[in-house]
Amino acid sequence: MTGTIQAPGPAEAAVTADADAAGAHARLARRQRRTTLVVAIALILVVALFLFMVTREPVEGARPTSLGFSLNSFFQWLGGMGPLVQIPLVLLVFGAVVGLLLLLIEYAPRPGRFYFWLRLAACFLLPVIAFMLLRPYQNAVIYVLAIAIILGGALFYADYRSRQGAGYLFQLILFGAPAAILLLIGLIYPAIATVVQSFFDKTGKEFVGLENYVWAFTNPQGFWSVINSIIWVIVAPLVATVIGLAYAVFIDRARGEKILKVLIFMPFAISFVGAGIIWKFIYDYRQEQQVGLLNAIVTAFGGEPVSWLAAQPLVNTFLLLVVFIWSQTGLAMVILSAAVKAVPTEQNEAASLDGANAWERFRNVTVPGIRSSIVVVVTTVAIGALKVYDIVAVMTGGRSDTTVLAFEMVNQQQRFQSYGHSAALAVVLFIFVIPLIVFNVIQIRKQREIR
Repeated sequence: MTGTIQAPGPAEAAVTADADAAGAHARLARRQRRTTLVVAIALILVVALFLFMVTREPVEGARPTSLGFSLNSFFQWLGGMGPLVQIPLVLLVFGAVVGLLLLLIEYAPRPGRFYFWLRLAACFLLPVIAFMLLRPYQNAVIYVLAIAIILGGALFYADYRSRQGAGYLFQLILFGAPAAILLLIGLIYPAIATVVQSFFDKTGKEFVGLENYVWAFTNPQGFWSVINSIIWVIVAPLVATVIGLAYAVFIDRARGEKILKVLIFMPFAISFVGAGIIWKFIYDYRQEQQVGLLNAIVTAFGGEPVSWLAAQPLVNTFLLLVVFIWSQTGLAMVILSAAVKAVPTEQNEAASLDGANAWERFRNVTVPGIRSSIVVVVTTVAIGALKVYDIVAVMTGGRSDTTVLAFEMVNQQQRFQSYGHSAALAVVLFIFVIPLIVFNVIQIRKQREIR
């Protein structure tokens, strides 16, 4: 008998294909986990080396190690040039840096031996150059080289093992590196430094624990800055949004809509300093002839003039709030007016046919239709209320318990040179902002689910 080999049937072939696919998927998963682990360990080592480098005791008499020049020395040299020379030099250097990055982004990710070595060199050299240009460190060549080797090796390894092919992650990271560096230097590092500073005394040398936070909630300046900021962030968004929505609804039905909207929006175009000066004249108080509009009205009816900006408790705070609301209502009106116009007329017509009156149509049709715009307005005005400085500085200077967190933070640093108190107030202000961010994220997710 002659033996015959029977070809696998369709079912057996499908099972084999599924097994091969499962095996390939498992191998890919193991490869991704290995790559992630290597990159995570490398980043931990880089952070540890960097922290050790910047926190070690400075060596007396040792000169900073650099490439012969740094950004600091470049700007010092540039400052000695004439104004007409500075602008073209800055543009020339900026163009050269952007051109080099674009050249690497365009050519380095290509396949080939030359581009392989180009990516490898860029992964190691760019971190060294960046560190030495941003800030020269004393006796830190070994640290910088170690950071560059670990960081460059992790980048090259992750790029080499990328599913999209070698060059993909290199191109992606190099493209986003300038923005990431600026965020690290201008946002993340100052935020971390501020939190650390809040646990030290006014000189920044002696650790005092939570003493600065206790001061923020017990000392009159700190206490009233917290209380007033809470009042501002609750009252200002609510009132500005309600008035802005009322303007948006009623002006849309009035003649001369464009002119009325321009008049209402004009206060928003005025700076807070200008608005504070205008309203300071309105609240002005004098012993003799009254030039302030509010006191002129009071005395015209036989009353006694009132020192409005010194009226306590909280009266002067609400009078300052009037200035902020006056300037922000125009913004709320413009955003909500556009949202109201975008509500489909068919929905209002359907509600009208069902017997709903004007108020019911507004409450059940218009408001749900502009919910996302209301969230934007409330969040924007609330954040503006938390960081308000100019109005308080111009109108009261924080006197008579009108201070707020943003003003007192600057006041403690510049006037009293108390960096610990200032940092603690900044952290408290950041904590107040977090609920607004969380609220915004939740609303955005709800909108995405609806869409």
